[in-house]
Amino acid sequence: MHLRDVILALEIFMIDRPTDLTSAPIYQPRRSVLSLRKFALMASVVAGLGAAVYGLTPSSGSFDLFSTPAHAQVNNEVSKVQTPIGFADIVERVKPSVISVKVRIKEQQSSSDDDSSPFQPGSPMERFFRRFGGPDGLPPGLRGHHGPQMGQGSGFFISADGYAVTNNHVVEGADKVEVTTDAGKTYTAKVIGTDPRTDLALIKVEGGSDFPFAKLSTGKARIGDWVLAVGNPFGLGGTVTAGIVSANGRDIGNGPYDDFIQIDAPVNKGNSGGPAFDMQGNVIGVNTAIYSPSGGSVGIAFSIPASTVQSVVAQLKDKGTVSRGWIGVQIQPVTQDIADSLGLKKAEGALVAEPQPNGPADKAGIQSGDVIKGVNGQPVKDARELARTIGGYSPGNSIKIDLLHKGQDKTVTLTLDKMPNEKQARADFEHGQDRGRMGRGAEVPRLGLTVAPAASVAGAGKEGVVVTDVDPNSAAAERGFKEGDVILEVAGKSVGDPGDVRDAIKSAQADNKNSVLMRIRSGGSLRFVAVPLAKG
Repeated sequence: MHLRDVILALEIFMIDRPTDLTSAPIYQPRRSVLSLRKFALMASVVAGLGAAVYGLTPSSGSFDLFSTPAHAQVNNEVSKVQTPIGFADIVERVKPSVISVKVRIKEQQSSSDDDSSPFQPGSPMERFFRRFGGPDGLPPGLRGHHGPQMGQGSGFFISADGYAVTNNHVVEGADKVEVTTDAGKTYTAKVIGTDPRTDLALIKVEGGSDFPFAKLSTGKARIGDWVLAVGNPFGLGGTVTAGIVSANGRDIGNGPYDDFIQIDAPVNKGNSGGPAFDMQGNVIGVNTAIYSPSGGSVGIAFSIPASTVQSVVAQLKDKGTVSRGWIGVQIQPVTQDIADSLGLKKAEGALVAEPQPNGPADKAGIQSGDVIKGVNGQPVKDARELARTIGGYSPGNSIKIDLLHKGQDKTVTLTLDKMPNEKQARADFEHGQDRGRMGRGAEVPRLGLTVAPAASVAGAGKEGVVVTDVDPNSAAAERGFKEGDVILEVAGKSVGDPGDVRDAIKSAQADNKNSVLMRIRSGGSLRFVAVPLAKG
């Protein structure tokens, strides 16, 4: 083969290859792959011929294949295809809206006097929180008590005039708040309002009117979407980490409004209050907690959804506090056993364990044992969703509640009241009180329980039957029955002695029920328990 023929073949190859990457698919057809192989073979031939020509013609210049137009074109296309997608453009746009928050905490007398923690003692959220403050800051219940303490966190501007969002636990108890912008400028800020139930706070930065700010996302984060966390981990400031949305709707045991986004972007101490951005540069959530057995990031972090932030911040800006609707019911999940005992096809809705006396639900005729299935025509999946739905309405609003009431569908209308700040007083029965004086009682063999009239046992009250013994191998034991529990109803019927319990069970069996629903009082609270019925 002559050098002229090889050069002609290379020219044909160049014409055959697309010159515009955008017009060619990432995955080339077989024809292109074969062309590359052909090109490699011809390149070897050219290299050999080039060496021969060079040896025969010393006066001519050296022939370097790797500087030929053909190779330059192929190399350019491959490099374009293999270049990874980066986040620099997005970070450059959103990072200026993120701030570092530094607070000085008021002196506290003792940890035993501090009941201001935003999380329930012993809850998973409190355990996460213990590892999630700034490098110098600890949760309210754990901060030092020998003078003012310093704490650090993160936040972000939501308007040009200086309004910014952070966590309640970052600024709670602070008598001085300072923020440092991405540009390195420090400003004084004041707390406009806080909401411990969602761990959100709104602050106002003084001294500027043209702050760069971030927008809250109006959509819902999808599992698998990219996410960028920006904040002030360990006091370093302006740190960006990337990951994906791992899950939505996480309940971590903090309270009835748990609805966290789980992300796997590295989040550490001091990231509290910082934003999690989507790929459009919108805030999808506010980072508030991590799961961390080691104290550092293990890839499990939790963010408050933008939809929650939007509604809470609007109220904080308007009134400084958040008012939530309240219907006045103690609710519990509908398990499959409970659904079977009530004749429900699906284990959905919220079971009313007890309506609050003179509360909105009580006035509307909602009773213990009713299942709330929907609010204003929208289905309610479970008890947590009901709490979030009702909490999303303001007090004074009129709503329609769809119920399963005594086996029949029913709709009632009620006016929401304001959620009390204090918990309702507990029932006067204390679990285990005077247990040593409980009588043997009568056995209920199909349940594995021994019960006695409550009126005959000191401290058990006057209604129902008290559990005096539980067979540890019984279905009742598996469902959590304990000595001292008081059974108030069986299959919707009030009971006052062991005979009432047996009659109710026989009636359920006659109706071919697989389980029987009991309303019990345990440890000062009321709940329903579905206990499977033994066959035979």
